[in-house]
Amino acid sequence: MCKPAQEAAATSCLLVCTSPAEQPSSKHPSSREPLRPKTPTLTISSQHAVATAESIAPSTVSTSTGLGVGDLVWGKIRGFSWWPGFVVSWEETGQCKAAEGMQWVCWYGDGKYSMVLEEKLVPFYKFKESFNQQTFNKKLVYRKAIFEALQVAGRRSGKRFSELENNDCEPSLSLEERILPMMHWAMNGFPPRGRQGLQPLPGMETHKFLSSLSSRSHHRREVLMCGNVNSIEEEPWNCYMCRPGISFGLLHRREDWAYCLQQLFANSNSQEYVRDAISISGLSVNCLLVLKELGIAVDRYIASEICKDSINVGMVRHEGQITYVGDIRLLTRQHNYGPFDLVIGGSPCSDLSIVNPARKGLYEGTGRLFFEFYRLMNEAKPKVEEDRMFFWLFENVAAMGNNDKRDISRFLECNPVMIDAKEVSAAHRARYFWGNLPGMNRPLVATAVDKLELQDCLEHGRMAKFSKVRTITTRSNSIKQGKDQHFPVIMNGKEDILWSTEMERIFGFPVHYTDVSNMSRISRQRLLGRSWSVPIIRHLFAPLKDYFACTEADFSPGT
Repeated sequence: MCKPAQEAAATSCLLVCTSPAEQPSSKHPSSREPLRPKTPTLTISSQHAVATAESIAPSTVSTSTGLGVGDLVWGKIRGFSWWPGFVVSWEETGQCKAAEGMQWVCWYGDGKYSMVLEEKLVPFYKFKESFNQQTFNKKLVYRKAIFEALQVAGRRSGKRFSELENNDCEPSLSLEERILPMMHWAMNGFPPRGRQGLQPLPGMETHKFLSSLSSRSHHRREVLMCGNVNSIEEEPWNCYMCRPGISFGLLHRREDWAYCLQQLFANSNSQEYVRDAISISGLSVNCLLVLKELGIAVDRYIASEICKDSINVGMVRHEGQITYVGDIRLLTRQHNYGPFDLVIGGSPCSDLSIVNPARKGLYEGTGRLFFEFYRLMNEAKPKVEEDRMFFWLFENVAAMGNNDKRDISRFLECNPVMIDAKEVSAAHRARYFWGNLPGMNRPLVATAVDKLELQDCLEHGRMAKFSKVRTITTRSNSIKQGKDQHFPVIMNGKEDILWSTEMERIFGFPVHYTDVSNMSRISRQRLLGRSWSVPIIRHLFAPLKDYFACTEADFSPGT
């Protein structure tokens, strides 16, 4: 379910600790909802977890509609049917306070937050009037939301559904079958207690030793907290493990805790090199370039390449470390090159890009090379009994048709991650990446060596007319910018094209990296136009340092 922009999103990690001496009273009837465990607990929870209405303290001040924090409600926002949720405080959302005449609501089904007009909120006991049968039949998330809301309502009312209890372990019981008796109960007015049974139970106060971190602090990345929401502001900050004393409630510190903590974060000395890596792309040398830059040791690097210029660059710059095996269509099991630890590929985008009116699609022309990558990837996988990791990555243009994108995702059994090089370079270059590399969808952050402005990539005495250039392809006119086809550089008062060294800086290569075998400027541009942006590959490959042995980085990007 989509919500307005006031949704909360947090990425921090929370350490929750409760003390037995401060546990809330357990004198409530058994029909009431459980508060906290009686024994001390140590729980790691994610801020993405959906807060439940049971953990919300009831509001002491009612709104003009009589609805307070923790009350079950139906809410209405534009484009959606009346939806079940519960009122929350603005602190829970991590956003600003609700405007006058509005309330923050957490929606069942997806756990997102919205600020809703009070006139668009009605109590949950008006179930029969607010329930939408058509939406219930069409949307699974709506059925899930109704089920979650009725679960909370049932616990508050002390209502037990014998049908569900008898079939609790039945794996074939569908959501519709589980929700049917609950729906019948709700449609009849929540007997026997009715609307009174839906009120938040007494004793549901938030424990004073239970803290949470709002989404306003999500930029702190990973935060470890011990009982105090403001502990991050302490200087110096010490958790209970570092403070005097060896016991905290029923938690006892181990004598060797410091050693165990070091072992938890220590890298294993038994990590192995990347024994075999194979690349199938326009300029395979940039992948090996990044692996060297990251210090990831590679025993053998094989490239399926048919471009003579790319082969020449790889042979010269990597001094024969790359084994070239020719056309991928000619590789079979008989060559016995696998298995591999890392498979990297990217088929030509000319027949997939919607910019090309004469494109042939995925199943004709160069688009069919994707299936060669798919075949090789499956043949290159280590066998089940082999104790080795296997990573793969496939790249292609983001401006492809939806049908081609869907078919590629169906074969690779995953959805792509769209990454635009404009975030870490001076050129737009949006690409789709499919793969199983760790952290592929993490935020893209520029480093100190990345050149983000075109002016940073130019030689002395030349001035950039634009901060970033459009995607550089194999076509010479791709350097021209805008509808008027302006050259991006001014030199001596006249417009000029990008020099080869400047294009190398834009892509993240060292200067003169492609200056091999007397290649012309056009040939060097074609070579770069088929390559990947080095900062993007560095971003994707960086997590592999935690999985393979590393050496001292023997390469750093030139200027």
